Parts: sequence; structure tokens; C-alpha cells
Amino acid sequence: MEMTIGLTLSSFPFWVLQRPLPELAGLILLLYLYVAYQRLHRLRQNELFRIISENAADMIALVEVTGKRLYNSPAYEKVLGYSSKELAATGSLEQVHPEDRERVIEAAKQASLTGVGKHIEYRMRHRDGSWLVLESTASAIRNRRGQVTHLVIVNRDVTKRKRMEEQLEHEAFHDALTGLPNRSLFLDRLQRAMDHAKRHPEFKFAVLFVDIQGLKIFSETMGHAVVDQLIFDISNRLKARLRHDDTISRSTPTGGSGRPIGDEILARMDGDRFTLLLESIKTPSDPMRVAMRVQESLAAPFTANGVDAFTSASIGIALSSPSYQEPAEMLRDADIAMCRAKAQGMSGCEVFDTHMHALVVRRLKLETELRKAIEREEFRVFYQPIIRLATGQIAGVEALVRWWHNESEFVGPADFIEVAEETGLIVPIGRWVFKEACRQAHAWHLLFNTDPLLTTTINVSPRQFAQSNLFADVKSALDETKVAPWSLLLEITETMAMSDPKMTTRIFSQLKDIGVRLSIDDFGTGHSSLSRLRSFPVDVLKIDRSFIRGIEHDVESREIARLIVTLAHHLDLKVIAEGIETPGQHAYVEQFGCEFGQGYLYSPPVDHAALQKLLASASRDSDEPAVNAGPRTQDVNRRN
Repeated sequence: MEMTIGLTLSSFPFWVLQRPLPELAGLILLLYLYVAYQRLHRLRQNELFRIISENAADMIALVEVTGKRLYNSPAYEKVLGYSSKELAATGSLEQVHPEDRERVIEAAKQASLTGVGKHIEYRMRHRDGSWLVLESTASAIRNRRGQVTHLVIVNRDVTKRKRMEEQLEHEAFHDALTGLPNRSLFLDRLQRAMDHAKRHPEFKFAVLFVDIQGLKIFSETMGHAVVDQLIFDISNRLKARLRHDDTISRSTPTGGSGRPIGDEILARMDGDRFTLLLESIKTPSDPMRVAMRVQESLAAPFTANGVDAFTSASIGIALSSPSYQEPAEMLRDADIAMCRAKAQGMSGCEVFDTHMHALVVRRLKLETELRKAIEREEFRVFYQPIIRLATGQIAGVEALVRWWHNESEFVGPADFIEVAEETGLIVPIGRWVFKEACRQAHAWHLLFNTDPLLTTTINVSPRQFAQSNLFADVKSALDETKVAPWSLLLEITETMAMSDPKMTTRIFSQLKDIGVRLSIDDFGTGHSSLSRLRSFPVDVLKIDRSFIRGIEHDVESREIARLIVTLAHHLDLKVIAEGIETPGQHAYVEQFGCEFGQGYLYSPPVDHAALQKLLASASRDSDEPAVNAGPRTQDVNRRN
């Protein structure tokens, strides 16, 4: 490489010219060599910068601190589509998104002042009009006086990475089926509403907990795919209704998150349960109006595989209150109110209140105590005699579970059976009752040797019948206790039997195959199909106590009882009348031809020792009635 170096005498300071000639020649030579090195070094630096920038995938730009573009690497055209001429004709901020320009200007200003650049992300417009996300760092170049004159900016296209991060974030906070916010995102939005309410006490909001009913039958008959489609359609209908229906007048103050406060946020919790956050409500009645519109939107049927699907919703409402410390607490109370609405019937709506909270606390405490009671074996079986009406002799007993709580008090079944049923604890309790009642029955058979054997009746709860392996539990109890299967009579309510006739027929057939007898309890209170009833292999019908109670003074009750006995005999079934408390009731059912009776007229439920005394008395004197009329008070502990 040739290089021309021009120096004149005027280029040297005067003191240099005063040096001796040999020394002066040496200095001049050194000066020539130094200048040549400096120019060569700068050329090499520029060449190195050119090679790096032209081959780098990142976009490299050189700009003045004023913002004027001096250089853009070829990567700009590859990534953004602009040629060097197009970029040179525009300012350095021309393609930056308007919302991001202030941040870019501030970052450049800080790099100029401090000489240290920081990483920022901003959007830049592609030549085709789309927006790319760039990750950028600025480095400062100073002059000899230490002033920053230029910035070298390195930009990297991170659009794909950002889109992937956004997608992962969306999946983490949204329901995969419906695309709605999930529980985590809903709680986050609820937290923001609570934070806003702390700063602005006049701001009110509410949470609606929506439980959809009517989908279970499609899950059982058509499969989960159909139910998923129904849930998707339901979510779309709810979204459309909330989006287009001006349900309440709302203001739109700005929350600390930057998101407008005053929105409706619909989320899917799980399964067929949704939640709704209503912000900036004016009166407590606003959420109730929204709930009514939600229910109205579900009134029209949905279509699944050509079949109309009718749904309804039970809705619980929790209103904002300073007493809530965590969003989960408010969501919990809305859920509690929903459960209360669900218990009241179809399409119910309830607002949470302090009384409801007290009931829930009591229920949770009761559930905890029930679990401990199972571990501590605090349950007892009481027995109520079933009398052969023609002779007054004890023909059998009904086993009824009682809870001897902390060895100090009995808890009536009305106070714990419902909780045990809903929590599933009734299954282990029922399994224990099977074995204990069968064990006691076998002991009585050996002790008294009655002919026919004393019948032991055991109630089967809906949860036992529908979700547990009932047949296996019964067979296990029979095998373990060696009791005769035909001496065991299982009671299933009419409503349970008719809820799923196919399952009922299957379970009944299994039990009949091993010799167990079956009874339909509370007959006359449900909506039985006589053809279905005839197909069930049952042995006994039990007349509900509501008909026996009015049999002496109500003609309709009397006629229903008589018809039930006639129907049962036509189907070759025996009949038990429960709840007999007066001699008059006894006389009527005996007159109708009812074979057996049960109630306080004969005996209340008693423990095994008291019942054994009654059996012993009957065995000593078979000519006298086995039991006498007991107290005629209401049997408040009648059912398990």
C-alpha cells in the first residue's frame, strides 16, 4: 500500500529547528514513521469495522448525537427491507413506533451523557408496514476532548422470540379450550381491582361465580369432545352477550396497571364453571341484573351432534368489601353463594352474606370433625324394629348410623349426613355400617335362631350407589361376617333408582345374584315409571312417612297409601309402612293389607343392647307382641 506523507518546516515547532542537524534528521524520521503508523492504524480500524458490520446478522448503525444517520449496515436491508439510500433520506426515529420514541430518545440521551448504553426493546416498522421488535444497545464514541460525538447502535431482531414468549405467557394465563382468562389471570385482575378500591373507596366491583348445569348427560352419552364443544359455544355466547349488552353504566377511571378500570372480565375456572368480574358498579343490584342476563343468554338451546342441549346456570355473587385481604377470599365467597343457589334449584342466584359465611365455617368445621370421627371410630349403629303387623312380632330391624361425638354427645343424622354425602365421606362410613350391621345380625341369628331369619335393612346413599363399588362392598361385608345374604335388605330411594335405570338394573342384578334382597324406599314421592319399576328385581316397597302421617284425617293420603299397597301386591312385592306413630295409623295400613310397619308407635331407634333385650323378650314369650308402643313424638333422628 502506497502512502504519501507531506511535511513542511512550518509543521515543526521552532525549538525543534534549533536542534543540531544530525539530531534534527533523526527526529524528522521518527515523526514520519509515527504519522505513517497512525494513518495505517486508522485505515485498518475502518477496514475491520467495515468487514464486521457488513457480515454481521445484527443491524449496526453509526449516528451523530444529533440523530443524523452516518452509516447503516447491510443487515438493515435484510431485516427491515430499507436500502441505505432510503434510510439516509430519513431521520433515525422515522421508523420507530410512535409509542416507543420517547424511550429511544431517553436511552440515546443517557448514552450521550454517561457514555454507557443500556439494553432496550422497541418496535420498528418494516418496509411492508409490519412491526418488528428490536433489542438495542448504544455505545458512545468520544472526541479528543472526551465529548460524545457519535453513537454506535447495535440492533437485533427478537420478534420471533417475543412472539414465542407472548404465546407461552398467553397459554399460562388463558384457558386452552375457550381462550378465556384462567383462574390465575382472573385472580390477578381481581387483585388489581382490590388495589384500586383501596386508593379509591368509591370504586365498587363484584364477582359472579357461574356454574353451568345440563352437560353431564352429554358427557355420559356422547363423550368429552361433545361437551368441550358445548363449553366452547357457551363461552362464545357469554362473551357476545357481555360485549354487546350494555348491562350496567360504568365509568372508566385508570387503574395503577394502566388497564382501564370498568371492564367485564369473563374467565373459565375449570369444567363447566365460569367467573365474571364486574367493575365500577353503581348499586348492589347491578350484578344481579348481569346474572339475569347470563341466565337469559343460556335459555336458548345449544346444538350438539344434531341434538338440542338445554343448559341453565346457578350463580353466586360476592360484592367488594374492605374486609377482603386476598382475591381468593372473594372468589371463595362467590363460590359459596353459587353452591347455595344450586341447592335452591335450577337457575338460582344468591348474594353472599355474613350468615352464609357462618354456615360455611360451621360446615368446614363439621367436615374436619367427620374425618377425625372416621379415624377414631366414633360412629355407632342404632336399630329400629320393623314389625309384622299381623302378629306384632319383630320381623327385622333398620340399621341407622349415629355419631357419638367426642364420647359426650350424639350428633343427629340431619346434622352430618348431608355433609358426608357431598364430601364423599359417606362411602367409608357406609362401608363400615355394612360390616357392623351384618356382624351384629349374624350374632343375633346365632343367639335367637329366629325362623325366618331376622332381616337387617341398610340404607344406601346416592353417593354410594352412584360412585362406589357397591356390589364389592356388600359382598365383602357378607363374606367377612358370614351372615346369610337373604337376611340383608338394601334400601334405595325411588329417586335414586329412577335417575339412571340402566345402572340401577345392572347393580340390582349383581346383588340379586348373590341372594341380597332389595327395597324401594320413600315410594310415592318421586316420579316412577311403572314399567321401569316392574323391570327392577326388587322385593319390597316402603310407603313414605308423609302419606302415613296424614292417613287418619286426609282422604288423599289414605287413598295413595291404599293404592301403593295394591300396586305392590300386584307386582308380588311386600310393603313396609314407615313413620307409624298412632294406633289409628297402624289400623289403616293393616286394613289395606300392609305386611310390615315401622315407627315410634313400636320403638324408637335403639342401640344394639336395647334391641337385644327386645329380641330376648320376644323369644321368651312368643304369644305376646314383641314390642309395645313407645313415645309418640316426632322421630327427628329417623334417617341416616
